[in-house]
Amino acid sequence: MNSDQPPVQPFAHLSAPNAELYRDVLVVFVHARDRFIVHMRPEDVAVELGHSGAPETVAAALEQLVGWGNLRSDPDTGRVTTVADFHRARYLYQLTAAGQAAEEALAVYDEALGRRGALQSVALEDIANQLRALVALARAEVADIDPAKVHLLLLGLVERFSGLADNAQAFMASLRRVIDFSDGDVEAFVAYKQRLIDYINRFIADLANRGAEIAALLDEPAPEAVERLLRLVVEREARDLVPEVAEIPDANRDAYEAALSDTLTIWLNRWRGLREWFVSADSQHPSQARLLRSAAVTAITQLIDTVATLNERRSGRSDRSADFRALARWFAEAPDDAAAHRLWRSAFGLTPARHLTVTAETVQRWEKVEPPPGLPWAEAPGVEISPQLRRTGTYERRGQPARVADRAEARRMLAEQAARERQQVAAARARLATGGPVLLSQVDVLDTRVFRLFLGLLGDALSARQPGAAEVETTTGDGTMLIRLTAVADARDVEIPTEDGVLRGPEHILEIIDLMGAALVGAPA
Repeated sequence: MNSDQPPVQPFAHLSAPNAELYRDVLVVFVHARDRFIVHMRPEDVAVELGHSGAPETVAAALEQLVGWGNLRSDPDTGRVTTVADFHRARYLYQLTAAGQAAEEALAVYDEALGRRGALQSVALEDIANQLRALVALARAEVADIDPAKVHLLLLGLVERFSGLADNAQAFMASLRRVIDFSDGDVEAFVAYKQRLIDYINRFIADLANRGAEIAALLDEPAPEAVERLLRLVVEREARDLVPEVAEIPDANRDAYEAALSDTLTIWLNRWRGLREWFVSADSQHPSQARLLRSAAVTAITQLIDTVATLNERRSGRSDRSADFRALARWFAEAPDDAAAHRLWRSAFGLTPARHLTVTAETVQRWEKVEPPPGLPWAEAPGVEISPQLRRTGTYERRGQPARVADRAEARRMLAEQAARERQQVAAARARLATGGPVLLSQVDVLDTRVFRLFLGLLGDALSARQPGAAEVETTTGDGTMLIRLTAVADARDVEIPTEDGVLRGPEHILEIIDLMGAALVGAPA
C-alpha cells in the first residue's frame, strides 16, 4: 500500500458541514448503479439532483467525496476533440468498493432503525410445513434422500425463522414505544388500541397452536438423523468451494475436512437456535416462543391500563401528582399561617390522639361540651388519666395481674353508637331521595351529614360518566343508593345552600333512589 495515499474515510461525509448534499450525491450514484450505470459526469449528477444551475457546487462535492474515498475519478477522454479539451479537467465518477460498502451499511442501518416489525403468523405455518417435509426425509434411507431438496428446505427454514425472530423483536420494541408515547395523540391511540389488541390476540393464539406443533416436529427426528441431513447439506455446499474430493491432494485434505467441520458446526448451531426458540429446556429456561407469548400478554395488559388512564384523564379525574400540585398551590395561596394549618389538618386527616383510655364520665363531658375541631388543646376540656400512666408510661402494675375487665358496658355503648349512626345514615338517605327527577337547584338546605353523602353521590356519578355522554346512572359502592344525573343544555350555574357553605355548579336533572328504603317497602310483611 502506498504510504502517500490519503486514508479512506467513507463515513466522514456524515459529519461534514454539507452532509445533506453529500448524501444526495451518493444516493444518485446508488440509484445509477441499480440501473447498471457505472460512470457519471458532473452535469448528469447535477441534473439528477435538480441543481443544474450550480454545477460548480456539484463538482466541488464530487472532488471532496473522491478525497474521502467514496468515489473514484477517471479522465473523461470520450469528449476530447481539441487540444484545449484535452488540457481541460474533465472526469467520470463512480463508486469505489469502500463507498459501495459504506452505502450498503447505511442502508442496513436505516432499515433496522425504521423497522416497525410484525408478528408473522404466516411464517409459523411455513416453518411447520417445512419441518414436516424435513421429518419425512429424516425417516428415509440416505440413498433415497435428495440433497438438493434437503438443502432448499433448510435454506427456506432458516430464512423464514430469521424473519420471524427479527420481526417479532422489532414489533415488541415498537409496541413499547407506542405505549410510552401514548400521550402524543390520545384520540388516535384509543382508536388504534382495539385493532392492535385483536392483532396481538390472533398471534398469541397462532403461536400457542403452531408453536406446540413445531415443538413436536422438532422433537420427532433423532439427533443422529438431523446431523445426517445437515451433513448432506454441508457436503453439497462444499462442492461450490473445492474440486471433487477424489481430486484433492493429501496435503489439502485436512483443510477440506476442517472446512466441512466448521460449516457443519454453523448448521448445527442454527438447528439448536431453532429448537431452543420453540422447545423449553425446563421450567427455569422457557423457550423464546413462550417468552414472546408472555411479553405479548403483558403488552395487552399495559395497553388496557394505558387506555384506562387516558379515559380517567379525559373524564376529569386527576392523578395523585396533580392532586399534590393543586394542594401545593393552595398552600402557597393561603392568606396566613392559621389558614395553612387548617388546610394541613384537612388534607392529611390529623385528628386528636386515640391511644389513651378515658372513662365514661370523660366521654359524657365531651358529648355535652362538643369542642370544635379547631379548638386549641390548651383550651379544651382536660382528660383524666391514670397516675400510673403519668409516672411510668404504662397502665401495668407490678404484682398480681389485673382482673379481666368486664367490657359489657363498653360493648353496649358501641352498639348504641353504631345504631345511632345507622339511623343517621338511613335518615340521610331518606332525606336525599328525590322521589323522581328534579332540578339540582331545587335541592333544599342540607345539613353537614347529608351534604357529605350528597357530595359522594355526585362524585360517583361524575366519575362514571363517559366523555361526551349527557346522562349517567350508577350506584354507590355499598349498593344502597342509585343516582341518575342528566346534563341540561345551555345550563346556568346554580347554588345549593348547606350548613357548611354554598355549593355552586352547572344545572343538572337529578334523581336519587334509596335502594334500601325501596327494598324495605317491597318486602313482604
